Amino acid sequence: MSKGSNNEMKRLWDDGLADDELFFIGKIVAHWGAIEHEVFIQTLQTFNAKDSDAIELPKAMNNMNFRKVLELWHKRVVAKAEEPKRSVLAAQGKKIESYQDYRNALVHGMWGWESGQPDAITTTRIKKKSIITTKFNDGDLQDLYTELAQINLYIRYPGGLDDIAQEREEKGFYVNEAALRRMSREKNRSS
Repeated sequence: MSKGSNNEMKRLWDDGLADDELFFIGKIVAHWGAIEHEVFIQTLQTFNAKDSDAIELPKAMNNMNFRKVLELWHKRVVAKAEEPKRSVLAAQGKKIESYQDYRNALVHGMWGWESGQPDAITTTRIKKKSIITTKFNDGDLQDLYTELAQINLYIRYPGGLDDIAQEREEKGFYVNEAALRRMSREKNRSS
């Protein structure tokens, strides 16, 4: 138990999720957010204006409904891409659409599990007077994370390794935030 600010022992409820489940849930949420961001930015970049303050964006771009942004992305980005990139982007769009309900179940659902089924967790949510229960069996969260990580790669680099190499050539070496933090920690430890 941890101590509160007044030295009172805090009692914490155990959510019952395994460490690997929590890890993959976090990764799924992070990757989905990155997908929404990339789709939004790619779509936003299709609205050209000399003065960025003068851009009149459609209501869908208020980013309150990702499905609407995704529709615009299909029309303004995917449909205008050249082959074979268009096919890669279209396939990723279909995957995104197919995983939206799983993402919503994870983020908006109420978690539960049954002692008779230790290898499964469920989420329950209400949508327009309907009760929606989604079951995640052992391995499902890892599979979803892997799929979302792959989607993230291909919506950014639909040309695969050629696109990655071209970006590295243009922008130089890239270190993400997590790697930068790790390097900083190592430097502080060795000092």
